[in-house]
Amino acid sequence: MKNQVQLITYVDRLGGGGLAELHALLAGPGAPLADVFGGVHLLPFYFPIDGADAGFDPIDHTRVDDRLGDWSGIRRLSTAVDVMADVIVNHMSSESAQFLDYARHGAASPYDGLFLTMEAVFPQGASEADLLALYRPRPGLPFTAATLASGERRLLWTTFTAQQVDIDVNHRQGQAYLGSILQALAGASIRMIRLDAVGYAIKTAGSSCFMTPETFAFIDRFAAQARALGIEVLVEIHAHHRRQIEIARRVDWVYDFALPPLALHALYFGDAKPLKQWIGIRPHNALTVLDTHDGIGVIDIGADSADREAHPGLVPPLALDRLVEGIHRFSGGQSRQATGAAASNLDLYQVNCTYYDALGRNDLAYLIARAIQFFLPGVPQVYYVGLLAGHNDMDLLARSGVGRDINRHHYSRAEIDTDLQRPVVQDLLRLIRLRNQHPAFAGQFTLMPSSDDELALHWQHGAHEALLRVNLHSQQCDIRLSDAQGTQSHALQQSATAGHPFFAG
Repeated sequence: MKNQVQLITYVDRLGGGGLAELHALLAGPGAPLADVFGGVHLLPFYFPIDGADAGFDPIDHTRVDDRLGDWSGIRRLSTAVDVMADVIVNHMSSESAQFLDYARHGAASPYDGLFLTMEAVFPQGASEADLLALYRPRPGLPFTAATLASGERRLLWTTFTAQQVDIDVNHRQGQAYLGSILQALAGASIRMIRLDAVGYAIKTAGSSCFMTPETFAFIDRFAAQARALGIEVLVEIHAHHRRQIEIARRVDWVYDFALPPLALHALYFGDAKPLKQWIGIRPHNALTVLDTHDGIGVIDIGADSADREAHPGLVPPLALDRLVEGIHRFSGGQSRQATGAAASNLDLYQVNCTYYDALGRNDLAYLIARAIQFFLPGVPQVYYVGLLAGHNDMDLLARSGVGRDINRHHYSRAEIDTDLQRPVVQDLLRLIRLRNQHPAFAGQFTLMPSSDDELALHWQHGAHEALLRVNLHSQQCDIRLSDAQGTQSHALQQSATAGHPFFAG
């Protein structure tokens, strides 16, 4: 993976078209985002892109949705920028050909065993303690009763929704299925994959069925298969911060999901202590993010639900509650309408809101957060809505009733062209180019000593230096760049909104 800022986007939601339209934005003469990104993570582009979970419930994981293009379009895009794709390892659609055959023929289906049942994990039945031990991203138990054509009733494992049926990744059919996906991606010149929902892929009786030793063993095996095809592997896990550190030792890349809420905490309350604590221990083989297609995670900085006293969070419970309420307040209550029981398809550990709205549409605060992201070790990734400093899409939320849709706006090309002229977006593009081009970011990182309401991040590579200083109380932010010829200083300025409303004293 290039040490440059990456874009993460849906193919059809940035430009209103398919792969050809996205290519026209990112590469070639006249492309408005040419040479801005070192790579692009394409969120699921498989058939269909508009199922129960916005493409994360593939009917055919080896087929590009015809509305977007085909594999030749993926290959063409990969000649311009590195392309990352998702491998949805945990489940597939209940409308897939494999599941329909299984539902029709039961034990006589060649796919019998591909789909995980409760009985396969608990052949002697599950006790109340077994069920209570299961780690759940959403309320309720992870099972859906299904009646096969024969009349036989099976209790299928469905971690997320009834339309997303979990597969048995240890069964020969499961292994063949996942192997076929890797082959299709490698054939399209994709050199990076993200393992989606991999933490839930292995179910072991008597365990939480989340990130167990057996899960790590599976990740090791699957990552080895990918690397044999020249593909790097990113693992997506929302969990207690110590678990993220543990995972990072085992894989190529992880997400820094603790950064988004910690940056908000620092800007809301003028307190850099939790963020600096995390900077001191966080893994460096991380993709730094402020926003993704999901919500703003809070579990990543909270206490471990399995043992809160032994493993506290990066911020205490009351501060975490204040943070969540801060998001609701600065978004004008919109995030509250999209989070938890207020919206379907909910997650228990995320607040749904654009990052720009979580900062009250304050341009300076938003640029400070991005500067912090870009100055931390790792590879920065910018979500397409965040790239355009997007607002909450309340109309889409009202139409779909899905909380995360508040941050999944469909941008037309005209909207993109307009937003690219906004001062906050222009400044963000300058920050991206600085992060991509300055030699210091190939060198050594140091967290410099500073007071509790300040942050100082320093990079040095030979004679080249880059220093970010942020005073959270006054929201002063300065970037100093040095080389053999001298030093230049640049201050981030408030372009559209006045004041610094976040510091709470």
